[in-house]
Amino acid sequence: MEKSDLSENTVTSYVWTVNHFLTNYGEINKENLLAYKGFLMEHFRPQTVNLRLQGINKYLEFIRKDKLKMKFIKVQQKNFLENVISDADYKFLKRKLKSDGLLEWYFVVWFMGATGARISELLKIKAEHVEVGYLDLYSKGGKIRRLYIPKKLREEAAKWLAQESVTTGYIFKNRYGNVISARGIAQQLKHFAKEYGIDPKVVYPHSFRHRFAKNFLDRYNDIAFLADLMGHESIETTRIYLRRTATEQQQIVDKVVTW
Repeated sequence: MEKSDLSENTVTSYVWTVNHFLTNYGEINKENLLAYKGFLMEHFRPQTVNLRLQGINKYLEFIRKDKLKMKFIKVQQKNFLENVISDADYKFLKRKLKSDGLLEWYFVVWFMGATGARISELLKIKAEHVEVGYLDLYSKGGKIRRLYIPKKLREEAAKWLAQESVTTGYIFKNRYGNVISARGIAQQLKHFAKEYGIDPKVVYPHSFRHRFAKNFLDRYNDIAFLADLMGHESIETTRIYLRRTATEQQQIVDKVVTW
């Protein structure tokens, strides 16, 4: 596993899958593997099913039972983005968090929406990065991606950190002084969504990365540049942001189709 340069989360997911299969199905044979595949298809989204199948297939390779490897299921790409926070809700959430004095959460949301950071990357941001205006991230292949912190955010965050007497180290910490967990952030965001009357389905960390991409393309239509900013290996991955959300599609159809 280590040699394949897989992320820790992927390895954990693979190990969980194999343990789950062995606990519930016991013997490794074609019949049990197909039964497990059926179970996965009933209970999980296609992407998750394929991730689980990948884990099982890696294990089958490892125990030299390659012939039992399973085929992945087709993931149909929708021609719209689902569950992305609207620009209006993003601004509303920021405004509410600020007026309620929840400045740390105000900046959590703003940093995600204005940098396109993945949650794991957000947690790496330090006071030193706010000062210089960027953070260099190293991908699995040893490539460097620069996460830029825009001027307006940089200036306001610097004032907040000065008030909090934070001059060095990570900026998003829990009450015990440790870096907030990704899970902690996700749960807290759901709580704010309910509190402020925003659909909880659109309030999760990755939604703000999507919002960053959508807003960026609306204002500066350069998909190759956006692919670099997002850290996408292929521009094809970035193309989804050229698509409308389902809500946007509905609004356009409502407005245009009056015949």
